[in-house]
Amino acid sequence: MKKKWLLRRTNIDIKELASNSSIYGITTKVLVNREINTSEKIKSFFDTSLSNLHDAFLMKDMEKGIEIITNGIKENKKILIYGDYDADGVTSTTILYKTLKNCNAEVDFHIPDRESEGYGMSKNRIKKIKEEGFDIIITCDNGISALEEIKFAKELGFTVIVTDHHELPFVEENDERKYILPEADAIINPKRFDCEYPFVNLCGAGIAFKFSQALLKRFNKDENFLKDIIQYAAIGTICDVVDLVDENRVIAINGLKEMCKTKNKGLQALINVLGVQKDNIKSYNIGFQIGPCINATGRLEKADLSFELLVTEDEGRAKELAKILFELNKKRQDMTNENVELILNELKAGIKDKVLVIYKEDIHESIAGIVAGRVRETYNLPAFVLTGGKEMPKGSGRSIDEYNMFEEMIKCKDVLNKFGGHPMAAGLSIEEDKIDLFREKLNENCTLKDDDVIPKLRIDNRLPLEYISKDLITELSNLEPFGKGNSKPIFAEKNIEILDIKILGKNQNTLKLICKIGNTRKTIDAIGFNKVDTLLDELKESFGACYNEILKKPKGLKLDLAFFPSLNEFSGKVSLVLKIEDLRVSNI
Repeated sequence: MKKKWLLRRTNIDIKELASNSSIYGITTKVLVNREINTSEKIKSFFDTSLSNLHDAFLMKDMEKGIEIITNGIKENKKILIYGDYDADGVTSTTILYKTLKNCNAEVDFHIPDRESEGYGMSKNRIKKIKEEGFDIIITCDNGISALEEIKFAKELGFTVIVTDHHELPFVEENDERKYILPEADAIINPKRFDCEYPFVNLCGAGIAFKFSQALLKRFNKDENFLKDIIQYAAIGTICDVVDLVDENRVIAINGLKEMCKTKNKGLQALINVLGVQKDNIKSYNIGFQIGPCINATGRLEKADLSFELLVTEDEGRAKELAKILFELNKKRQDMTNENVELILNELKAGIKDKVLVIYKEDIHESIAGIVAGRVRETYNLPAFVLTGGKEMPKGSGRSIDEYNMFEEMIKCKDVLNKFGGHPMAAGLSIEEDKIDLFREKLNENCTLKDDDVIPKLRIDNRLPLEYISKDLITELSNLEPFGKGNSKPIFAEKNIEILDIKILGKNQNTLKLICKIGNTRKTIDAIGFNKVDTLLDELKESFGACYNEILKKPKGLKLDLAFFPSLNEFSGKVSLVLKIEDLRVSNI
């Protein structure tokens, strides 16, 4: 689907701000586009030292929670960490477990089974935990919505601490939302309405890290341990796709640094199996390689395997677990690709709805969200993928910026059994005979216009090729890690003269363009992965039957390119290269 290019604009004096901040104007424009628009904000953005972390005790109920754990350790009480099965939940559990062990607590953990228990706390499990003699439950990445379960735990005599980052549950009374908190002894969640913590967008692992930071301070522990656990917080932060700004940026950057020299045997083994460059681990490696392997255990087996990988001190077992995670993720990828292909082939017959609701009974429920995401990416439409559950169909949805999925589901709550989520993603369970009604209601309420579902490519700035230098690329690299809230910059330039076109790769899906730099004799390579079809479609549209001749001899061809400039090192030689995001034939 052809993308609409949108150039980001601002009224701020970029030249003056760049001069005051001693950085390139191009870099300044990128930062301003991300609302980092004063010298003070820019300085803070680049200062990612651990001293920039906020005081953990500013978080509501942090003092209460630390006091409960401190006294519990002194009184030899048994503490149970109640975690979650995704990468954020597993790393949250790991952080709390390692910290409590370091403080000599008697501690164990429980991560629910996705299929038999589902997300969050269950009364049956709480009852078993009580039978096992535990006194204190501390949740991570869950608990804020477990109203009945926590009430039950309190009735059994548990002391309960909730650490969570999800939205607060609510009821609607007279068209107003009334937020409800569980009856826990301490509720640590910066999204609660009475918390004045300066940053609310931490993930579960981020909040577990803050709890550990406070506990270590109370026990006067060495800061080196904090540096060790920050690498797990970085994995959770990047994988949970929270905004990589403020405290999340500090966690991600410092965590990635620690991971590059990690002594964790499990991470070392997984990094080795994946073939990741050990001393140059980026957010991409976490989001698309390491994180999916950790997630795969919770999807297809038990998340305990990933937890064990992160806490084991046995090198042999670490290697064994790393191979298991790698194979499980490969299996998950194959299952995903197979189901995506099946669904996309069926959708080729025609799409009438603006909101897609797809029911496939035999799709593994653990990959429903991933499949929904791939369908959304293909058609740029909100998509729900439902599969047959044990009791009733359940599934996940993935949305686009213009459609608040959670708010739209609230309008259909009378046909849903359970649901939850946020604007861009959601989960639900529904009786099979109500699926068609759910689809109808979503589309009746949908206000998306045709222009809303055209994919947008937001360009940070025009960047003439002659302005690109190693120094500029190095400075832009200091904006990393890229992710939600700090997206990878995209630049563009018009009327770039193309001197040669090459189609490369085993599958002939890699595009290489030799581009002329302005009015000079110099050239720069532009590489586009999976951009061959885009070029062919553009050439066919502009040149018709003559497109193949243009492809072979592009003399006179000019393209508009959207790209990110980077450095390529080969045989000791460093060269400039453009990574193509999109392209189109220039209108001259």
